[in-house]
Amino acid sequence: MAAAQEIDLVAPGILIWQVYDQVVRADLFSTALETGEGRYLIDPVELGAEALKVLRTGQKVKGIVVTNENHERATKRFAERFSVPIYIHGALRETVALQRTVELEDSEEIEPGLTAVAIPGAPAGEIALHYEDNGGTLVIGDALINFEPYGFGLLPAKYCSDYKVMRRSLPKLLDYAFERMLFAHGTPILSGARARLELLLAANL
Repeated sequence: MAAAQEIDLVAPGILIWQVYDQVVRADLFSTALETGEGRYLIDPVELGAEALKVLRTGQKVKGIVVTNENHERATKRFAERFSVPIYIHGALRETVALQRTVELEDSEEIEPGLTAVAIPGAPAGEIALHYEDNGGTLVIGDALINFEPYGFGLLPAKYCSDYKVMRRSLPKLLDYAFERMLFAHGTPILSGARARLELLLAANL
């Protein structure tokens, strides 16, 4: 897989980078989320040398989060590079070949204010991450997408382990306050994200 050559600051404490994957024929997005204790990398794809220098500035990398069974990406290299643990849903304990993993369950905090939210029915081990500061940020694995031709929508049924279960699982995200939403596949929504999700779910449930 090619390395991303640019890394962008899209909101205070939030960096993203992306690369096109010829195998899945889609852009893969990665997020670096800064918290009170450090920086967490979410579903990271590899970075070129100059972009990696940008990532190394500022807060120290504290950990890496893999949001589902399909998103190991360059996690192993980043974990070795920064000597940090890898956070996964407990359902992935036997399906990912990674060292230094920390298993998460639904509604478990990685640190104060940073919470893993399990989304059953999406790809195995699907979690979203919610960070409460600065109006709230939600980082999504695959359960929600925001790219053409689909736009902002639910993951198509053919990619889900159980589409109906996923639809029933997604409303729990509305238990959290968030202004922004970032995706593993798609353009970030940087304002009014919770209201948009509420409308989307009302139209699909």
